Amino acid sequence: MNLLSNLQNSIQSNYDNNALCLNEVFYSYKDFAQEISNIRVSLKESTKKNELNIGLVTNNDVQTYASIIALWLEGKAYVPLNPDFPIERNTSIIQQADILTILDSSDNITFCGHQTILTKKLLQTKINLTPENVSGDNLGYILFTSGTTGTPKGVPITLNNLNALAEAFWKLNYTYSNTDKCLQMFELTFDFSVMAYLFPLLKGACIYTIPKDEIKYSYIFELMEDHGLTILPMVPSILHYLRPYFDEIDCPKVRFSLFCGEALPLDVTNEWSKCIPNAIIANVYGPTECTVFCTDYTFKRNAQNKTHNGVISVGKDMDNTITIIADENNNEVPIGEKGELCLSSLQLTPGYWKNEAKNKEAFFLKNHKGEERRFYRTGDLCAVDKDGDILYHGRVDFQAKIQGFRVELSEIEFHAKASLNKLNAVALAISNNTNNTEIGLVIESKQFKTKQLLEDLKTKLPQYMIPTKIKFIDNFPLNTNGKTDRKNLEDLFN
Repeated sequence: MNLLSNLQNSIQSNYDNNALCLNEVFYSYKDFAQEISNIRVSLKESTKKNELNIGLVTNNDVQTYASIIALWLEGKAYVPLNPDFPIERNTSIIQQADILTILDSSDNITFCGHQTILTKKLLQTKINLTPENVSGDNLGYILFTSGTTGTPKGVPITLNNLNALAEAFWKLNYTYSNTDKCLQMFELTFDFSVMAYLFPLLKGACIYTIPKDEIKYSYIFELMEDHGLTILPMVPSILHYLRPYFDEIDCPKVRFSLFCGEALPLDVTNEWSKCIPNAIIANVYGPTECTVFCTDYTFKRNAQNKTHNGVISVGKDMDNTITIIADENNNEVPIGEKGELCLSSLQLTPGYWKNEAKNKEAFFLKNHKGEERRFYRTGDLCAVDKDGDILYHGRVDFQAKIQGFRVELSEIEFHAKASLNKLNAVALAISNNTNNTEIGLVIESKQFKTKQLLEDLKTKLPQYMIPTKIKFIDNFPLNTNGKTDRKNLEDLFN
């Protein structure tokens, strides 16, 4: 298994380097190896060989990150459990994933009624990073994402999936080295966290995390300035919070700035590029079901970038991924026409955990260029241009029918932001008292008169796309992944 042997080699060859910076405390790769080994011994003693899914309490400490690697080396998968999530949600995840044992670095047991290994209290043992005889088909983790039924749905990712992601990423020539200082701003229940810890570990770099009680954007600012971070994986929402401080940010040491998880606006990216003058800026795309991301676009400084409604292209397929734009019958649409983005890839999940109905809905087989392939429907509305670059038009479910017309909410947001001069805005489809759908707009600002905004929008949009209700909020709420919480904003209109 390339992934595990590469991790072993990287950790062993970088013992004297820092692996993690957590709450301003540094841990070397040798410290990390020791924690991994301690946890491995406890797993061997406390779990059965066929007990494959292990719960992991998502604390921000060395034992939590060491638990991930220890589980992989033992041929087991981690299932992240955020202790701040509602107990009903965590209980559902524990039951669905057949979890019997939980690794917990807390001082006391977080989830009572389950066998718990308190990883901070383990005896020190001989360092052992040699993988067991582990198949690439073994799961690396199961992430439970929000389900439309209210029940979280599990997305299992195999070690082969992870290996395919790493191999495809290195072919993009975004280099990491053991001198890099890498941001890890994501909660471990969010798939982007995987690349944020895995890629640095594979190259002997140092990972800098965000303590749970800190404000993410301000702590990132401090880390960039105080520690000279060089690699920054982020969600685009963070830029809107950093934007008021762009004039103060001058970080020439940043080499690589990577965005994923949301649409990346061109205007704020142009401004951000001046804060990190020596960095490559990349916009990548991919659902949890395709192991973090599978397409890539490099931002062009001082040149024209491909956009739709002010949103930067998500680029072209990475290695071992095939994308198509399909209609409702899974037929490819012509170049330039909109349809649902569908993926076939070595990174693609084997299928939702114990959810055959969802699998039949989300996956389909299709003959593509003479070969039958398994595709995943992403739910993202896209078009591809003549060069093969994918342009993001929004979510299929971010479309709304207004007076019989199909409306893209992202188009309304684009024109609203242009009028609002750097203020952030989110357009939503809301129901009025007569159960008809209309457009609501939420602006991230103190309240002001919107007459000029509405007049501007009327010069760009048809009447049925003009917001009928406008709300103001000081700061957009973010979910645990750092993305704008649209559901929370919808509640403003209820």
